Amino acid sequence: MIIGVISDTHGRMREKALELLEGSDVIVHAGDIGRPEILDALNRIAPIYAVRGNNDKDDWARSLPLTQAVEVGDKLIYVVHDISMMDLVAEAAGIDIVIYGHSHKPKKEEKNGVLYFNPGSAGPKRFNLPVCLGRIEIKDGSMDADWVDLEER
Repeated sequence: MIIGVISDTHGRMREKALELLEGSDVIVHAGDIGRPEILDALNRIAPIYAVRGNNDKDDWARSLPLTQAVEVGDKLIYVVHDISMMDLVAEAAGIDIVIYGHSHKPKKEEKNGVLYFNPGSAGPKRFNLPVCLGRIEIKDGSMDADWVDLEER
């Protein structure tokens, strides 16, 4: 099972991101989408689960949830844009993976048996932060998460 993870596109969908997300079984967008066309493009690749980010203020975004729990295979994923807005204790709720964005900084850590994963920003380059997206592979009950660089060299 391959989960494509993207965040903070801020209205920009890179062709390379779409190519790299091909083959995903599902795609999670952790907010600050920017335009509804981003979700349309991702949905043509795989089913998409998205949450509203702090910059998703237009009418089209109001229907997006602020948080979302998604079952993918035998894993329960909790999606939130800003990790500081998380409104539950992941391990107590049976969450296996928490996906978030907002900071534009890719990060991966395991706490109390829960994988916390930020794919970084796939949108416009910001400061010296990388432009990237994430990929989580679930195989035989184990999870492997990593980032894919989107910057053109």
